[in-house]
Amino acid sequence: MTTKNKAVFLDRDGVLNEELGTYVWQPEQFIVCPGVPESVARLKAAGYFLIVVTNQAGIAKGLYTATDVRACYAKLQDACGGLIDALYFSEAHPSVSESILRKPNSGMLEKAVARFNLDPAQCWIVGDRLRDMQAGAKVGVRGVLVGEEENAEGFVPHVADLRAATELILEG
Repeated sequence: MTTKNKAVFLDRDGVLNEELGTYVWQPEQFIVCPGVPESVARLKAAGYFLIVVTNQAGIAKGLYTATDVRACYAKLQDACGGLIDALYFSEAHPSVSESILRKPNSGMLEKAVARFNLDPAQCWIVGDRLRDMQAGAKVGVRGVLVGEEENAEGFVPHVADLRAATELILEG
C-alpha cells in the first residue's frame, strides 16, 4: 500500500496576494502579501505539497484571460522560489457559466487529491472566504480562515494571515 501525501491548498486573492477589492489580473498589480514566501518555504520543508486553488470569474466575464492568471502565478512562483506545486483555477462565474471547479464546489481540490495522491485528512485549505472552507469540507480537508471574513459557521480557526495559518498547521 502506497503512502498518501499531504498538501496545503491556498486561495489566492487575500491569502497569497493583496486583495484589491477588484479583479487582480495584471502582474504589476499583483502584490505578494508579507510573509508569504517564508510561509511557503516552511510548509514545503514540512513535507506539504502546495496547491493554489482560485476562482477567476473575470475570465468568464471577458475581463482578462487564463494567460493573465498564469502571468500572476509566475510572479508568485518567482517570489516563492518556485516552491508551489500546482495552480488550479476556475474560469466560471454563475452569471455566465456553471462549473464543479468553482468554489464552494470542490472540483479543483478533487483533481489535486487524485493527481498528488493526497490524504484529505492530512490536508488543509487556507482561504479568506467561507466558500473556501466549504470546498475543503466537501472533501474532508481542514480549513483555516484568514483575514476579515466573518467565521459565521464557527467550524474553522480564524487567523490574521498566512503566517499565522502556517503556525497553526505546523503545530498540528
